[in-house]
Amino acid sequence: MSIGTLLLVILIVMLIGSTPRWSYSKNWGHGPSGGLGLVLIIVLLLVLSGRL
Repeated sequence: MSIGTLLLVILIVMLIGSTPRWSYSKNWGHGPSGGLGLVLIIVLLLVLSGRL
């Protein structure tokens, strides 16, 4: 498993964990998951282009 694939899996797990599903995180909005989604897209593009 390459470092890019490992990083991609970790970011996907973090994205799922940051969704506002639980009662204490409903006031957060979509900020945490939106930020991690942006990072996930950037890392995915770097992995697909072969730079990571």
